[in-house]
Amino acid sequence: MKEQEEDWTLVIEPRSKLFDLQLKEVWRYRDLLVMFVTRDFISVYKQTILGPIWFFLQPLFTTITFTLVFGKIAGISTNGVPPLLFYMAGITCWNYFSACISSTSNTFRGNAGIFGKVYFPRLISPISVVVSNMLKFGVQLGLFLCLLGYYLFTGTNVEPNVFMLLLPFIVVIMALLALGLGMLISAMTTKYRDLQFLIGFGVQLAMYASTVIYPISEIPEKYKFIILANPMSSIIETFRYAFLGSGTLPWGYLAYSTVFTLIVFFLGVLVFNKVEKSFLDTV
Repeated sequence: MKEQEEDWTLVIEPRSKLFDLQLKEVWRYRDLLVMFVTRDFISVYKQTILGPIWFFLQPLFTTITFTLVFGKIAGISTNGVPPLLFYMAGITCWNYFSACISSTSNTFRGNAGIFGKVYFPRLISPISVVVSNMLKFGVQLGLFLCLLGYYLFTGTNVEPNVFMLLLPFIVVIMALLALGLGMLISAMTTKYRDLQFLIGFGVQLAMYASTVIYPISEIPEKYKFIILANPMSSIIETFRYAFLGSGTLPWGYLAYSTVFTLIVFFLGVLVFNKVEKSFLDTV
């Protein structure tokens, strides 16, 4: 009997410690993570006519709409940057953030069936969403770079600079911020389902409270602190400054966004791991 017990390669035990995150276990299940990422990436546009072309069309149509509405009709300044480039830079970042937070916020309810039948680290599910959306972000970033290359070729006054090297840092911060917020919301929606109906509205409202549509320099001083309190504002401004040379690099607010992101991510993981023990009783 003792020999049989020693043959087990995995022992599943209840977690009792609050800070027992078991991140090593997530790494052990990295093959499952790859499978989930592939599933998420393929299933989104499965049985659609245009398929992955929507990765290009969605940001392109949104950019054209913003250019017409906010650039031509409303006359909002873009700091001398071509409106198409200005809006696409903000949309590229915001699309990734909003897609991640919207998808991860439904983790428990959307995966209740599989969570109740098969054991695997539950963190795999929201992480796979963030990684799969990163692939879409790469496609949209490629479209943005193509547009940037066109304007550079035609001699437009845009100035990409060495701060483009901050791109990996920017992507990681956006991913962690969306992952942390998504896990917190997902944990709350197991008891308060009304939150699920507010997510889309809340994300849309948060976009208008960021620098997607207007640069920081155009915001009145009395409202500037509200916009900069949104951690995505400094991230988008940093992205624009790095690739377009527009505005200034907000080091102080970027540091604030980084600290805010790390705190939210840590809290999100703690709450997520706590709720996963009993969420099947409330979903």
